[in-house]
Amino acid sequence: MQPFTAAIGLRNPHLQTLLPRFIRRQPLFTPTTQRLEMPDGDFVDLAWTEQPNLNNHHQPLMILLHGLEGSFNSPYANGLLMAAKQQGWLGVMMHFRGCSGELNRHPQSYHSGETNDVHFFIQWLRQQFPQRPFIAVGVSLGGNVLINYLATYPNNELIAAQAISPPLNLASCSDRIQQGFSRIYQRYLLTSLKRTIAKKIDRQPHTMPVNRQQLASISSVWQFDQAITAPLHGFKDADDYYHHCSGLRLLANISQPLRIIHAADDPFMCRDVIPAQPLPANIRYDLSATGGHVGFIGGSLLKPQFWLEHTVPEWFQYQLTQHQSTSAYND
Repeated sequence: MQPFTAAIGLRNPHLQTLLPRFIRRQPLFTPTTQRLEMPDGDFVDLAWTEQPNLNNHHQPLMILLHGLEGSFNSPYANGLLMAAKQQGWLGVMMHFRGCSGELNRHPQSYHSGETNDVHFFIQWLRQQFPQRPFIAVGVSLGGNVLINYLATYPNNELIAAQAISPPLNLASCSDRIQQGFSRIYQRYLLTSLKRTIAKKIDRQPHTMPVNRQQLASISSVWQFDQAITAPLHGFKDADDYYHHCSGLRLLANISQPLRIIHAADDPFMCRDVIPAQPLPANIRYDLSATGGHVGFIGGSLLKPQFWLEHTVPEWFQYQLTQHQSTSAYND
């Protein structure tokens, strides 16, 4: 596989991070949508690359988990799903609760270590497709969720997984996003997060840990996690949430082939997300000097290329071939 090389003139980490939104203003295709009712009475919305064919038993299924406040409209999301479609695979993205454009029903929504919905979703998929090989890719927060899932459910349905720009040390990432130009990203994320919480306060004021006035005073991701994420999801405080949900300490508990893709210049992160200890043989760690946060724009200024949409399916294709060979040998 070719390592990432930033396009000439586009090596700046903020250009890498922001450029995909300017290059790809519209999704590459219109998804087939479906609502999945959850056991607790809430729902998640799915985006499929096509109407699933239940009689196609061997077509690989690629599952995508998006980032914080992401959706199918995020450039990386529809881009990676389109890349799966071009491989002849079926692709599906599970919107985390409240991220599909409609407020979810419960006060709780999702966070960096929430794996119950992912587990239910993948088990439901296995019931629909009992024979297909499953692969999964998680992006940013979704990458950290995927790592938590792999470690929490070691006997899962996935044959391989990739995590792109995962915030493996949540406390350090929370600090990093408060510094320099990165505060622009924090402001963008907070605006979206606070908009959702404001709607929930209006709808169910007595179920929320803050009121409108307290919500307005929140000015950092750490404050949001301290005042809202932690109490809503059963953590003592933000530090307790960060400790329990950071993927870095869970890597040794993962048995499936896993690839992690980071950029050293990621403006959402610092060196604390980079594994310091040797990783087990099943984990491949790719650290690029450049790439920003979920950017990785190569090619040239006139013809930019989304490197992730080439390298992710390429690695998965190798894993699928290995799995097929192993299955044939065991038969």
